[in-house]
Amino acid sequence: MRLEGSPSGKQNAKRLRQEMTPPEIALWLALRRNEANQRFRGQHAVNDYVLDFYCTPARLVIEIDGEAHTRGDRPARDVVRDAWLAARGLRVLRYPTFDVLANLNDVVRQIIATALQRRDRFES
Repeated sequence: MRLEGSPSGKQNAKRLRQEMTPPEIALWLALRRNEANQRFRGQHAVNDYVLDFYCTPARLVIEIDGEAHTRGDRPARDVVRDAWLAARGLRVLRYPTFDVLANLNDVVRQIIATALQRRDRFES
């Protein structure tokens, strides 16, 4: 299943690619050169949403959650967004920015292991 970004989602994704945070940049660099050769897209638009990272063959979404994700209505919005993505067969992994910066190698290992497991399931 191919999920397309809306025009506003694509425009927002382009802007966000130019404004990546240090944790997003660190993870992006690590995912781009992973030993399992899994391909990830950075700031990928799906409908009006922009996914921090997306692995198409595994239908895997990776989100880096900064402090803003704990404030106001953001937690509730994240629940709605994750449910919308899950209804389309996507799995969402969320990591706090602190974990990405403090444990980058462990985060990458977990992401790659999940991507490989899901890819194998969908390729069968």
